[in-house]
Amino acid sequence: MTLWLGILIASAAVYSWKLLGFLVPSSVLNNPKISRIANLLTVALLAALLGVQGLTGSGEIQFDARIPALGLAAVLLYFRAPFVVMVAASAALAALIRLFFGG
Repeated sequence: MTLWLGILIASAAVYSWKLLGFLVPSSVLNNPKISRIANLLTVALLAALLGVQGLTGSGEIQFDARIPALGLAAVLLYFRAPFVVMVAASAALAALIRLFFGG
C-alpha cells in the first residue's frame, strides 16, 4: 500500500465518522453526561497533542526552544492575551532562543 492510498483511506474513514455524527439523535447530544464527556475528551486530546508536538521529536522527549515558548504562551494565556499575540510572542521567543543558542 502506498502512502497516498493510506492517506486517502484514512481521509475517507474520518469523513465517514463526520457524516455519521449527523445521524446521532439530538436527545443523545442534549444529554448532560454526553456533553460533559465530549468537553473533557476535547481537553484531553488537546493536552495530548500539546505534549506530543511540544515535547517530543524523533520519537523521544526533547527539551529545546519549544519549552520556554510554551511557558510564555501559558503565562500570556493566564493574563488573557489575545490568541494572535500569544502565538506571535511564543514564536518570536522560540526563534530568538534558536538564533542565540542554536538548534
